[in-house]
Amino acid sequence: MDTIKAVKKAQLGHIQAFEHLIMTHKVIMYQVARTMLNSDSDCADAIQEAILKAFEKIKTLREPAYFKTWLLRIVINECNQIHRQNKKVIEISELTIPSIHEGGYEEVELEQLFQTLPEEDRDLLKLYHIEDISVKDLAEIYQKPENTIKTWLRRAREHARRVWGEQEGTQWKNGSRN
Repeated sequence: MDTIKAVKKAQLGHIQAFEHLIMTHKVIMYQVARTMLNSDSDCADAIQEAILKAFEKIKTLREPAYFKTWLLRIVINECNQIHRQNKKVIEISELTIPSIHEGGYEEVELEQLFQTLPEEDRDLLKLYHIEDISVKDLAEIYQKPENTIKTWLRRAREHARRVWGEQEGTQWKNGSRN
């Protein structure tokens, strides 16, 4: 079923069309939630709340072609809400040494680098570089022009390079160490 037709049907109250839309976008919803939240249970909560809100508000979506970005924006808002609620709670797992699993030390180092960045930079870099969400989609999600997203990405990368250089004791120039 075509996405635009499914959205129009869902807006008319067709539950199966809405279910089809959710099933079509469930992987990207999880990827976005997992980028922003640390635990699978928080991701599940964010996705569940986002689905409920999308179902309740689908009639307010003016342009069916933007369903995906509209849905992802709801997921991001729910993740931000959960993040705000969890901000004051320290998980026991955060107090322990991270375990090395199939990703090895590189994955642990990358995650540690991400944790040293401001939340906005971390989320943007993860969405773009790890979850492979395009600049165009990010612009729609953040409701900003594409050039603004490109600028934010450049600044986030520069900040990450500075942080990494300070940790490693070296400077990065033009994408390589000198």
